[in-house]
Amino acid sequence: MKDILQDVVAHTHALGFLTLVKVTNEDDTTIESMAEDRSVIVSAVTHKPVGEFDGVFGMPNLDKLSLHLKNPEYKDNAKLEVVKAERNGETIPTHIHFENQAGDFQNDYRFMNKNIIEEKLKSVKFKGASWNVTFEPSMAAISRMKLQSAAHTEEPIFNVSTKDGDLVFSFGDAGSHAGSFVFQHGVEGTLKHTWSWPVAQVQAILNLSGDLEMSISDQGAMKITVDSGMAKYDYILPAQSK
Repeated sequence: MKDILQDVVAHTHALGFLTLVKVTNEDDTTIESMAEDRSVIVSAVTHKPVGEFDGVFGMPNLDKLSLHLKNPEYKDNAKLEVVKAERNGETIPTHIHFENQAGDFQNDYRFMNKNIIEEKLKSVKFKGASWNVTFEPSMAAISRMKLQSAAHTEEPIFNVSTKDGDLVFSFGDAGSHAGSFVFQHGVEGTLKHTWSWPVAQVQAILNLSGDLEMSISDQGAMKITVDSGMAKYDYILPAQSK
């Protein structure tokens, strides 16, 4: 269980803009989250159901969970246990109990109950889109984006368009310091419109460990899929106004 918790924290909390997640364990184990400004919606499915999880609950204060998982007291032979209790006639998971091998260093990380997490993430659902451009971004392309964004730190968003079969990222406009580069050569599909997305969020997601796939819709949505090996995370980013 520790491995999947570390994986979830690494692909949510570590990004810097996701503070809580919703866990649903039924036929599959799904993870959902959303940035407070709704710039990013996350939906993930673990490759294997997490047997220790049960039902629906929230994991808030991910910074605290991250600290527990990094604690050297829990590095080797630690005991991590999901504790359950009866609430209103239903047995639900209430917290994770952390205990080191010697049993003399303990912590409890509390879950958020189903009603509260569902209220907080009630707008998390993505209705879907038709993806006009889909490809696997290369490390070279991600590195080039870092170079270009570093040259345009005053720009919080970048623009995405297709030109002559290439996917082009651009920063700034005719009235400012501007720059552009081909992020992906020879893409299939075209975009009729130029859309804008936040630089910081996109770069943070592209920096995650795992197999990457990027999809862009001319309806104004971007999807970055990251397969960590333990779970498949879909990050949906609605286009932003310039």
